Amino acid sequence: MAPDAVRGPVTEAIGERPPFGAMARLEPAQLRAEQDATLASPRRRASLSAKGLFAVMDLLYGKERTLPKFRVLELVARVPYQAWENVAYVAMTHTAREHDFARRIFDKVRVSRFEQDNEQWHLLILEEMVDQQPERLGFVRHRIIPQILAFAYYQLSWFMYALRPTWSYRLNADFEDHAEHEYALLVQEHPEWETTPYEGSFIDDYGRYESLADLFRQIGYDERMHKVESEGRMGSSRFR
Repeated sequence: MAPDAVRGPVTEAIGERPPFGAMARLEPAQLRAEQDATLASPRRRASLSAKGLFAVMDLLYGKERTLPKFRVLELVARVPYQAWENVAYVAMTHTAREHDFARRIFDKVRVSRFEQDNEQWHLLILEEMVDQQPERLGFVRHRIIPQILAFAYYQLSWFMYALRPTWSYRLNADFEDHAEHEYALLVQEHPEWETTPYEGSFIDDYGRYESLADLFRQIGYDERMHKVESEGRMGSSRFR
């Protein structure tokens, strides 16, 4: 990592390990404490773009916190990191001879890819849980429309990042802050999850947790780390 690069919790989490699994892995007592901290903290003042996205989500999937709605949230959550990676690769193509600058860009690509992979695990876990539910979901509402939302969000994130990265980082911080608080509330609304073990297919990949409550607390904590990383990069120059 270049000495002058902006460092955040995601950057620190990468270290030398492969890009998979949770962020900083917390113990059950820590997870409960972090959930309490989230519930006690105010939400970010969301931008108009973020408020519009949240309103569309509520309109299409209801205000109730359900696993299918969180699946859509995770599908969309990967998008900014994909957009940032794409812009960075375009920049590297034109700056390959400026070795220090190209290295800084590649370091940012590693961070974006790591965050994208973390969000992908969230999505895979939610996909599996939703598939195990008895009710069948509508194909258009839960397959086609989420892809349209993700495509629109990708274009917006890409445009903002190419024009002024701070705008895209702020939008992502708003989105991740929303996800962090929603996961904390989701766990609070399901006390039965405290004694429900997590026995999904991704234990070896994302981690073993004593309960579904702790699993979702960890996912919520991951979202906070994404938020803090984006907040740390707000105001920084492009590819700093």
